[in-house]
Amino acid sequence: MKGLRPTTAHIDPSALVSNFELAQRLASGREVIGVVKADAYGHGAVRVTRRLAAAGCRRFAVMTAAEGGALREAGLLGSILVLGGVHDAAEAADVAALDLTPVVHHAGHVSLLRRAARESGRPLAVHLSVDTGMARMGVSPEDGPAFMAQLAEERGLQLEGVYTHLCCADEPDLEVSRAQLRLFAEVLAAARSRGVRPPCVHVANSAALLAAAALEADLPAEVNAVRPGLMLYGAAPRPDLPEAASLRPVMQLRTRVAAVRWVRPGETVGYGRSWQARQRGRIATVPVGYADGIPWSLANRGVALLRGRRVPYAGRVSMDLVTLDVGEAPVEIGDPVVLFGPGLDGEGLLPVEELAALAGTLAYELLVRVGGRVPRVEAR
Repeated sequence: MKGLRPTTAHIDPSALVSNFELAQRLASGREVIGVVKADAYGHGAVRVTRRLAAAGCRRFAVMTAAEGGALREAGLLGSILVLGGVHDAAEAADVAALDLTPVVHHAGHVSLLRRAARESGRPLAVHLSVDTGMARMGVSPEDGPAFMAQLAEERGLQLEGVYTHLCCADEPDLEVSRAQLRLFAEVLAAARSRGVRPPCVHVANSAALLAAAALEADLPAEVNAVRPGLMLYGAAPRPDLPEAASLRPVMQLRTRVAAVRWVRPGETVGYGRSWQARQRGRIATVPVGYADGIPWSLANRGVALLRGRRVPYAGRVSMDLVTLDVGEAPVEIGDPVVLFGPGLDGEGLLPVEELAALAGTLAYELLVRVGGRVPRVEAR
């Protein structure tokens, strides 16, 4: 179909590259691994990886083999790290066939990947995850050195890297992160005493990288790569993090007014009659809803940008529609509306972080929730 629904997500490649360059600067010479899992946080993984590769990114991280396979099908030649590891023999065979780099989280992964490497007839590079406090995935610090030594001796497997993940880097108190880094340094030192020195050692998510100056002295000397995700897309885990103000939003979610109607004092709008007009004014209806990623929890709490000014949501968020309280300000059918992101023609900004806070969630969730029926359009 040639016609596009008016609800679109505009992706700004220049902002993406700017954020990547900021990550490079904060990384202080370390490699920047671009995290593009979950369709590049809703921005379109193929588009994003191509832009990042052109900007100099050589290694990417996804969650699943299927995500990595989609990038290979699109022609991406760089290294692709599969953070989630593999779950069965078929997935292990896929990572070997696609030349992906799976993460090992436990001994079962070793068995699956050993067999896949043997059947493919070529060695398979792997990274090891060490759990220093997240308590989700990865080997324990106590087992880490021996596990690394085992992987280094495995036929068919190459221990290319090792990493850990910080659980509290987005909090003002960085002591938990410092403790994790000290523990990771101990693991690396114990592995080194066994003669194991993986070539790629990575840590630091977006929050840690944006607070780079505060954590620089705590990073183990072996760390030569960082792993930002959210900041590449122009959002910060916490607004007061150093360098957060330098980020440029990559996604602008926009739509157009589909209907306008007057309401009188006492009249209600939407399901459950949860919004009632206090005075005469107009309601603008826009064709976007929770099927497109606008949380239901924004009922009577959300805001949008219309003609450069903020207007509040009036009533519940429906599956396909949101109603806005425009008051008596000018509004016409067809007027553009920004749900989050930079305003049109430089008129204002509605950060995704702010809308997420109103919804009681995170910027991460709002970005990845933007639905598949919302076309991604590259900004020009």
